[in-house]
Amino acid sequence: MRQFDQELRDLRDGILAMAGLAEEMIDLTSLALRERSRTKADEVLSLDRGLDEWELKLDRLCIDMLALRAPAAGDLRLIASSLKIVPELERIGDHCCNIARRATYVHPPILTSGSLERLAQETRSMVRMAVDSFIGSDAGLARTVIQADDSVDMLYGQIYRELLRLMMADPLCIERASHLILVIKNWERIADQATNIAEEVLFILEGRSAKHTYLQDNPPEKQA
Repeated sequence: MRQFDQELRDLRDGILAMAGLAEEMIDLTSLALRERSRTKADEVLSLDRGLDEWELKLDRLCIDMLALRAPAAGDLRLIASSLKIVPELERIGDHCCNIARRATYVHPPILTSGSLERLAQETRSMVRMAVDSFIGSDAGLARTVIQADDSVDMLYGQIYRELLRLMMADPLCIERASHLILVIKNWERIADQATNIAEEVLFILEGRSAKHTYLQDNPPEKQA
């Protein structure tokens, strides 16, 4: 049992290390985009390998614990949810790389409202809260993350429509706007990953899935 407890600590510590790396990539990605910096974009790409390595290591740890330790109740939920949280963190890194690769293709800027920076900030905040909800076993904070996703989706839609209007008004900005559409889509996907992590935190804490709640509130009728 003592060995199992250590493995659980290793799992939590690994997820926190992975989350810290993902957040570092988000911050560097924001800077690369704001400064149109190839150097910072390359830093983002170089960090992605670390996330990939953590994913493989933690996947093996989870599978070994399931196979060898026969965990029950809360420990089982933690391990099962970790198998979902880990790839969500890895995908955050992938989306950061997708944004960073376009950092030098969006100059001169065509969005002047600050909406792009706001989208990045709100997405970053969701990831931070999702990680904090895991660290602090905070169900209320996890629900805040899930609710915040609607705001990010609305902002994404506003920017998308603005970019379409700009492309129709000025064909010379089509290339930059096209890159920005891919940028905002990747920010929106990072917010989705944060939401998925928060849902797994709720499952760990409450033992009830937060996904597709309409199906749980209205279960299908049993056939005779």
